[in-house]
Amino acid sequence: MQDIAALEGRITAALERISKGVDRLAATPRPMPPVPTPPAATPGASAGDAALRAQLEEERALVTQLQARLRSLKDREPKGDLTEKIEKLTQQLDVQGLELQRMRRTNITLRDQLASLRQAQMSGVIDPHLINKSLVAELDALRALRLTEVAEMDEILAALEPHLTPTSN
Repeated sequence: MQDIAALEGRITAALERISKGVDRLAATPRPMPPVPTPPAATPGASAGDAALRAQLEEERALVTQLQARLRSLKDREPKGDLTEKIEKLTQQLDVQGLELQRMRRTNITLRDQLASLRQAQMSGVIDPHLINKSLVAELDALRALRLTEVAEMDEILAALEPHLTPTSN
């Protein structure tokens, strides 16, 4: 146990020294080293070096082309479409949230009505009013379930709609 405590102390001390060193390095500004440029091919350079340099230049050209294509794809995506999509999704989430709240309320009411029916049954008194109230609560629960399912289907249809509409080429 003492070994673990000693090792923990040593690790803590080492981490503190590292932290102080990093702070010192961060406090002293250092100029960025210049990017090395590949030296021109010298007559004494091997053919392998020249081939590697040529491949490197090809890769750099390819990277710049890919970066340009990526920028053009990003620019091609209109910002308005993204905000419209975000607004649609937010509205769908709001509708679903409201439907879920309605479901919770009706389930609580249904639970309360079932509890009162159980108590009435245990006491041996059958009250038609309690039965009617419980049936109304059950119907409300079914309606809320139906509205929740409709909201989910609307969300699914909204997600599928762009894939189902024919595109003009």
